[in-house]
Amino acid sequence: MKNEHILYYLALQSTEGIGDINAKKLIAHCGGAEAVFKENAKSLEKIDGIGSKIIKGIQNSKQLHKAEAELEFINKNNIQVSSFLEDDYPERLKHCIDGPIVLFQKGKINIKQQRIISIVGTRNITNYGKSFLKEFIAEIKKYNPVIISGLAYGIDVFAHQQAMENNIQTIGVLAHGLDTVYPKIHQKEAERMQVNGGLFTEFWSNTNPDKENFVKRNRIVAGLSEATIVVESASRGGSLITADIANSYNRDVFAVPGRITDQFSVGCNQLIKSNKAALINSVKDLEYILNWETEDKKLKSIQKQLFVELNIEEQKIYDHLLKEGKQSLDLIALYCEFPIQKTVTVLFNLEMKGVVKPLPGKIYEAV
Repeated sequence: MKNEHILYYLALQSTEGIGDINAKKLIAHCGGAEAVFKENAKSLEKIDGIGSKIIKGIQNSKQLHKAEAELEFINKNNIQVSSFLEDDYPERLKHCIDGPIVLFQKGKINIKQQRIISIVGTRNITNYGKSFLKEFIAEIKKYNPVIISGLAYGIDVFAHQQAMENNIQTIGVLAHGLDTVYPKIHQKEAERMQVNGGLFTEFWSNTNPDKENFVKRNRIVAGLSEATIVVESASRGGSLITADIANSYNRDVFAVPGRITDQFSVGCNQLIKSNKAALINSVKDLEYILNWETEDKKLKSIQKQLFVELNIEEQKIYDHLLKEGKQSLDLIALYCEFPIQKTVTVLFNLEMKGVVKPLPGKIYEAV
């Protein structure tokens, strides 16, 4: 995004009382962030939720001066900025009504066409939580996912560490600006993450990691992802807030079950009990509910068809086997409406092309 555009988004973001929802209304009504500051008061008053206090804030030149100072910091530190209307803004976050109007990032982040999973939980991670995450992240590597978390103590930082151990892209969402890292003890992890992943935030430089900022941060963690996994949680905590937000976005939520006597399994067990989360024991549960295995079969089919030319008859049988799975010769002939002998010939051709394999008992399946 060009500097002149960034400036007006920043000015909108810093105007007291606007917030992300009202900012989007203003941009839509006026035709752009810059246009908001050139619009007359009478026109702005017509927008639902925009009162005199907000209008005075927009007309106050201090907002642009503050934005200029922050823009200087952004340029000096090579921070990438994307607005909710741009292609490089995270696609899933675009569908969240309260998603930030601008997002700041550092690192080598690539989340287009990627499977994105958020992992959250208690700061007081136990050996049980560590054991689950080690096994889960090592197994999920085959899907080349992106692991999102909040770089906090406990589950968050351990998830980031395990992602890096397995060379999986991982992104930390911060509750403060990109001029610092909180907690400071995770500075090394924050730097390592930027090699394959990085950091996201909606907050300006010199922003303190205040309590309310973590709740705002959690909506980004939930909004970025296809699914949120709560690994361990007490009866109350930020990870349960993230799970609630993910549910409000109609995203899948998973929780790792634990013994009823374990303090840091209470929250997870309650999420499962109240049908706010699906139980997860392994990657297989994720595959099944998110339909990843079926998607992979379709992708392999598309990739195979890019390299193997099939005629109309071959394509018909191949598509039938992809849809139905293993089938007998008689059923293939029946459903594809070919004579038995012709079906045998077509199946042999498909076998020679490496896209169908025969099984005992005149059964066939797509490869």
